[in-house]
Amino acid sequence: MNLFKYFKSEIDVALDRLVANGTLPQGIDTSKVTAEPPREAAHGDVATNAAMVLSKAAGKKPRDIADALAGELAKHPAVTAVEVAGPGFLNMRLADSFWYERLAEILAAGIAYGDGEAKNRRVNVEYVSANPTGPMHIGHARGAVVGDALALLLAKAGFDVTREYYINDAGAQVDVLARSAHIRYREALGEVVGDIPEGLYPGEYLKPVGEALAKQFGDLYKTAPESEWLVPFRQHAVDAMMAMIREDLAALGVRHDVFTSERALVEAGKVDAALKFLEDRDQVYVGVLEPPKGKTPDDWEPRPQVLFRATRFGDDVDRPLKKSDGSYTYFASDIAYHYDKFLRGCPEMIDVMGADHGGYVKRMQAAVKAISEGGGALDVKLCQMVNLLKGGQPYKMSKRAGTFVTLRDLVDSVGKDVVRFIMLTRKNDAQLDFDLDKVLEQSRDNPVFYVQYAHARCHSVLRHATEMWPGLDVSGPALAAVPLARLTDPAELGLIKLLAGWPRLVESAAESHEPHRVAFYLFDVAAGFHGLWNKGKDDTSLRFLQEGDREVSLARLGLLRAVAQVIASGLGIFGVEPKEEMR
Repeated sequence: MNLFKYFKSEIDVALDRLVANGTLPQGIDTSKVTAEPPREAAHGDVATNAAMVLSKAAGKKPRDIADALAGELAKHPAVTAVEVAGPGFLNMRLADSFWYERLAEILAAGIAYGDGEAKNRRVNVEYVSANPTGPMHIGHARGAVVGDALALLLAKAGFDVTREYYINDAGAQVDVLARSAHIRYREALGEVVGDIPEGLYPGEYLKPVGEALAKQFGDLYKTAPESEWLVPFRQHAVDAMMAMIREDLAALGVRHDVFTSERALVEAGKVDAALKFLEDRDQVYVGVLEPPKGKTPDDWEPRPQVLFRATRFGDDVDRPLKKSDGSYTYFASDIAYHYDKFLRGCPEMIDVMGADHGGYVKRMQAAVKAISEGGGALDVKLCQMVNLLKGGQPYKMSKRAGTFVTLRDLVDSVGKDVVRFIMLTRKNDAQLDFDLDKVLEQSRDNPVFYVQYAHARCHSVLRHATEMWPGLDVSGPALAAVPLARLTDPAELGLIKLLAGWPRLVESAAESHEPHRVAFYLFDVAAGFHGLWNKGKDDTSLRFLQEGDREVSLARLGLLRAVAQVIASGLGIFGVEPKEEMR
């Protein structure tokens, strides 16, 4: 149960009664009424803004509406008190029995607790989409994790999710890749190539590509003109790079449902089709753009261009669709790609990109509005840089790529679970420090350890209980039936309330496309659990297992099982395996 959704419906029922008795006018709009946690836990369990948002339409003071609504809500069997605060906010306090019911619900549901109902909403999440010109670097790791976790979060919340990778294999960069591979091909044939020319890819990762080409073609293309070998070398190199990228993604636990090739889109005529769609709706024209800001008349040559009317859809300027040589711009291909996604039945689109794509956001959102005729929407999540540190100091790993730290180096150093969790401990648009020492530290300052330790400690107590009482069933469904009302300490009830907020957290984080909120929540759950553990050190009556009181022990085991289940559910969204033992 999303308890706040439940109480929103109960508030709506109470408001209907106020309409029926004449306190509120007929037809009053209650769509902006909310039920949410109070800003401070001391104020109660559920707060509503109903009186504040209905005051103007009702022609009444908020306080008067609040007093009337409080009287109705006080009739609810789970409500023990309703308080009117300030000008008209309402805070409800709920009976302990309500929270015990929520705990039993968590135990019965297992890690499925928090799953949303199917929403009949299809979402396409595109992430990584690194150019197929080399291994992925540490920056790609962040986008990969953010995109993958967001897809998992949306799926848990009930969305129909497609995970997609867009292969940029139609631009000039893949021709550069082919030329770089040709040098490594000649090297594999015994030629001394020396330093790689500037402008080509120098990384040693292309040596195996050159060796494979030499094995396949012999010296057929060693001295042949570029026109003869460019196409086959380009395809071979792109395939090799994508195989390496897929391996790196697998090492990080990242998967995609669909890989879409830009070159295939172009060759299938889908760019032409998308632009024809826009032309038919007068969204394309030939015009001359103003000089970009910062340009002087000497370095700007105005010329007629094929332009998309991006300003009609919220962009700052209209955007070119063709280059001076008549070929399509990257933007034109991207329009076609998003048009293709829309035609595949995904009106909701999310693109996870690097921070250097910030200038691309408005134009792509404008394009999606145009090609979907308002029926689609695009959210772009920009991922800021990751600063790699060791002991608080900037750190560089081995660089088989030649110029950057690879994703694989990072995963091999600390493990995929650590990489995935740490990448989600900051909002995507905030810079992230990744300290190789700190992420392996066993302390409260390391969120990965702190959360995993809470999960492992719960399982340690559960194992100890089965040793104390052989044959004891400590499964969730079994513990859902024990006398949970024996949990009376304020810290125990506070932890139950925190766990009961998990469904709301899942839904709100999914709707706002913010998977990092799961990390913050898991840290709070771990802190609540560790706080209880420490209280038991000081007061033996609060220890989880009481040999002389099996009933209270079972209730506390139920709480521990619920904590472990919710942590496991959250780690599942992150693609992180929950640990039952820490070694």
